[in-house]
Amino acid sequence: MKNFKKLLEFLAPYKGKLITAIICLFVAAVLTAAAPMIEGMVTTQLSNDVLAISKGIEGAHIQFDAIIKIMTILLIIYIVNALSRLAMQYLISDAIQATIYDIRNAVKEKMTRLPIRYFDEHSAGDLMSRMATDVETLSGALQQSFSQIVMAVLGLTFAVIMMFVIDWQIALVGITIIPLSFIAIRVIGSKSRILFSKQQKALGDLNGVIQEKFTGFNEIKLYNYQENAIDDFKKVNNTLCENGFKANFISGLMNPTVSMLTYIVIAIAVYMGAMRVLTGAMAVGAVQAFIRYIWQVNQPLAQMTQLAPTIQGAMAAMDRIFEYLDEPDDVYDVENPVQIDNYQGSVSFEDVYFGYGQQPIIKDLSVEIKPGEMVAIVGPTGAGKTTIINLLMRFYDVDSGSIKIDGIDVRDMKRDDLRSLFGMVLQDTWLFSGKIRDNIAYGKPDAMLEDIIDAAKRTNVHHFITTLPNGYDMELNEESSNISNGEKQLITIARALLSDPKILILDEATSSVDTRLDAMIQEAMAELMKGRTSFVIAHRLSTIRNADKILVMRDGNIIEMGNHDELMEQNGFYADLYNSQFQDS
Repeated sequence: MKNFKKLLEFLAPYKGKLITAIICLFVAAVLTAAAPMIEGMVTTQLSNDVLAISKGIEGAHIQFDAIIKIMTILLIIYIVNALSRLAMQYLISDAIQATIYDIRNAVKEKMTRLPIRYFDEHSAGDLMSRMATDVETLSGALQQSFSQIVMAVLGLTFAVIMMFVIDWQIALVGITIIPLSFIAIRVIGSKSRILFSKQQKALGDLNGVIQEKFTGFNEIKLYNYQENAIDDFKKVNNTLCENGFKANFISGLMNPTVSMLTYIVIAIAVYMGAMRVLTGAMAVGAVQAFIRYIWQVNQPLAQMTQLAPTIQGAMAAMDRIFEYLDEPDDVYDVENPVQIDNYQGSVSFEDVYFGYGQQPIIKDLSVEIKPGEMVAIVGPTGAGKTTIINLLMRFYDVDSGSIKIDGIDVRDMKRDDLRSLFGMVLQDTWLFSGKIRDNIAYGKPDAMLEDIIDAAKRTNVHHFITTLPNGYDMELNEESSNISNGEKQLITIARALLSDPKILILDEATSSVDTRLDAMIQEAMAELMKGRTSFVIAHRLSTIRNADKILVMRDGNIIEMGNHDELMEQNGFYADLYNSQFQDS
């Protein structure tokens, strides 16, 4: 119910169209309810005329004039009914598509406000399932079921009223189908909804497996892991198949159950009606109309049972969508954020503690970095290297202590202002499909071509770009696989240089490039770091020998600190790491 109210909030801007559509549905429902009664009048007129002729009553004949008048009224009813439904369908389609458009936008905008922690805890496949599959499931269900549900309620109501108008005693028998059907729908529906939720979750897991195997396709081939990859896929696919079968099978029990109840009620109603016709208490046309009304009661119930899988799937999808939208946003900015008017470039960590849940990651971290210094962070996996960067850029907030830039606590700054100070070059280079020039200008969209070329020249990538078809206007494909890893790395360095950041983050920036470009990348890095406070995370210790300060981390603590020569003289953990990498030399 909570999520249904949230859905109504998305529908609210289009309530004018929806109300108009409901009015059209109301007109259609009234006309649908009137039709059987008028059809019954035709049957009664014909049966009375035929009976009078068979009895030899003088002047008896088929009164075609009366029948034609009734049929003309019926024709008008059918035409107006059809036009009302057409107008309704147009209005509902327009309103629903606009609503889904808003939901998609809300889902996309939410992604930009979520904390990094959310993405650490959820797989990419699950996110894709919520943002694409679940939204599309909800869209299809709303488009398919909204008008049918409203029409079902109105049609059922008017059909019951007309049944009581004809004969209240038979009507009491006829309406027993309603509570019996709702009980069946509720019992079966509650079980199927749980299974549909499991099906949606299994679909998210399947998307995650597909993405993982696709991303690591080369490694799978290299290590002959194809059979294992197929087994992994089959395992998740079997779970999805099993949950899907159970959900649809149980949900599919609704329709035959309601149909069976309807046939029983019709049989009883026909018997009672026949007895009344024999005693002259009811006309034949009234019995015919009554049976039609029972079917009009059955029709919305049958529609609800047929829509049950769609509705249950949509409710599960809706729960997942609004669960996602209800996730807490990233840490909020303070009411009166502080700006750095005269940036210098000093960074300080003061007694910083941080952990994920109950697991401590950073413990009592204190370090001072002077403006323009190159600071290298080294240590084994899980030591807390990347966490320091996430805290500095305020992707996470410290549990205690403080991080300051030029003496200002990062929590007192506006997040956008804080992050605008940084430029990043990562190991996993990210380039989007499009022109090379647009990729370089990603951090500065208004950059002139001359500025783009200058940044490319200063980072040793200009010559390479000019050798490509269309040069700076060459289109990169979706995975940027039409250029090498090293070339991608140089483009990201050029991008960082063009954005002119105050502080640089180089996270594993040279650990996965080809040897041919390594020297060019090192030179480009040096150009990029000139005059900027820089943080470098690297496993290749040869890239950080010139660092002003090296922080050696283990288990969230800084166990050694100094430049390369000082740390080598200490003959400690850093020296062991360095020697293990260069023992052959």
